[in-house]
Amino acid sequence: MLLPVLVFTGFVVSVIGTLGALMIPTIANAQHVSLETAQWLLTVTLLVGAVATPFTGRLADGPFRRYVILVTLALVLAGSVLAAIAPNFPLLLTGRAFQGLGQSLIPLAIAVARDKLPAHKLKSGIAILSITTAASAGLGYPITGFIAQHFNYQAGFWFAAIVTAIALLLVYLVVPSNRSVTAKPVDFAGAILLSLALVSLLLPISQGRSWGWGSDRVVGLLLLSLILTLVWIWQELRTPYPLVELRLITRRTVLAADIAALLIGVALYGMSSLVNRLMQTPAEAGYGFDSSLVMVGLTLMPLAFGSVLASKISMPLTNRIGPGRVLTTGAVVVGLDMLYLSLTRTYRWELMIATFVLGIGVGLTFAMMPALIIRSVPANETGSATGLNQVQRLVGGSMGSAASIAILSAHTLPGSAIPASSGYTVAFAAGSLLCFLAAAICFVLIRETKAIALPEQPATLDTDLEL
Repeated sequence: MLLPVLVFTGFVVSVIGTLGALMIPTIANAQHVSLETAQWLLTVTLLVGAVATPFTGRLADGPFRRYVILVTLALVLAGSVLAAIAPNFPLLLTGRAFQGLGQSLIPLAIAVARDKLPAHKLKSGIAILSITTAASAGLGYPITGFIAQHFNYQAGFWFAAIVTAIALLLVYLVVPSNRSVTAKPVDFAGAILLSLALVSLLLPISQGRSWGWGSDRVVGLLLLSLILTLVWIWQELRTPYPLVELRLITRRTVLAADIAALLIGVALYGMSSLVNRLMQTPAEAGYGFDSSLVMVGLTLMPLAFGSVLASKISMPLTNRIGPGRVLTTGAVVVGLDMLYLSLTRTYRWELMIATFVLGIGVGLTFAMMPALIIRSVPANETGSATGLNQVQRLVGGSMGSAASIAILSAHTLPGSAIPASSGYTVAFAAGSLLCFLAAAICFVLIRETKAIALPEQPATLDTDLEL
């Protein structure tokens, strides 16, 4: 039952991460706040997830992995209940912040799988866990759309509380402890520096449209983020027990996987935001579909089916062309998909096929990233290394969501709330270019053989395992 429980836990926290994407207008009306303010219900989840992931990853590399998972799920449960009963927007936002902690559990589930799954289930298990983010997003949108259209928004958070409680119970009953591993000191200074650097980066990205991209606040925070990042790197290289072992990034495979996570994350969340906005655009704009929330969710649902298909074909492809080439192929697939939408998006079926293809491409890339990383890092660094990869996905997602909206805003005439169709053309084309860039980087950096095998003995920092 270990793998099903880990997959279910990943599914739960990933669905909760997308919960509310279609409910923002409903919540804005109910709480009497602007749409821009209500958008923080998504932004705060990405912020907290990005900040918490490396910290929980480091804690989970010691003997307390099971307890870290249980405590994190308990906090997600508390946040879900708080969001459901919150009488005002600040408390609702606080509940969403606690829910964001769940985004850090995917790397922990992968670390548990590496240590505890039998060898014959390991590669396929890690591939399945890796694509839960994309697959769950595809399933989360129709759930959210149905709830938003037929119930009040509190029902969505009660749904989150129920499934989190089930996941918490299953983890308590099934996931084994990791007590035989020696505990290491936690780099709290590194955690604080990284948290401040990420907040300083993501805050202006998410608010750049309202503050003005050239405003003092945006420029100042971006400079502050750069300075804090440099200080954090210095801290991580000098401490004996860093939050993230940055020396691992010097390995070509790890570097390629992290760059791909950032750029594909931009494409995934950017394209999802664009399709969501396009589907709800009134037909009188000349290109919109004026769809209901349920129809929007159903249009995005093929993302889940494509991701599941990718998990089925990723291992056979790996055995034929090698994991690095599978990762490169997935990036090319997403790039071609977004390029197609930049050229034509006349019919609803085109968008449904495009989200299905997006699921295949993202699923292939996400399935390969952790497998490539854990093949190249010591066993005791699995949590922090895959955690850093998850941070890149979250940061990329935040950037993709914010950038797509910024591009549409730049193509919106003064006095109008509807962007010109050219805005979508530019946004999809920009995402396509980023995917092709990710493919080129992976092709150059990853040395290839035709199969991937996880090491039976833990690697050391001095061993560069060839793929």
